[in-house]
Amino acid sequence: MKLMTVAVLAAFAGGSVAAFAADHTISQKGRVFSETELTVKKGENIVFVNDDNIAHNIMSTTAGNEFNLGSQAPGASSSVALSKAGEVAVVCAIHPRMKMTVTVSD
Repeated sequence: MKLMTVAVLAAFAGGSVAAFAADHTISQKGRVFSETELTVKKGENIVFVNDDNIAHNIMSTTAGNEFNLGSQAPGASSSVALSKAGEVAVVCAIHPRMKMTVTVSD
């Protein structure tokens, strides 16, 4: 019984740590990102919110942190967590002038 209690507490504590991971919100409006530079720790979520009246497609081809969120309709949001330390170039595949740099730290 004591071992089971310890296991439950350990599982809860592990879940609590994940629940407190930081989210960073980036808005997209007027065909620009709300930030051109952002610093996050590995595993933290970046939430991209489309506050624009047109679709966007947020992506990165930076080695080790590649992602493509696909077409994001106005009002939609999508998130990504980056796992490799370094600078990550983020763009909109539809609007190439939409660029930002995310610095991922350990």
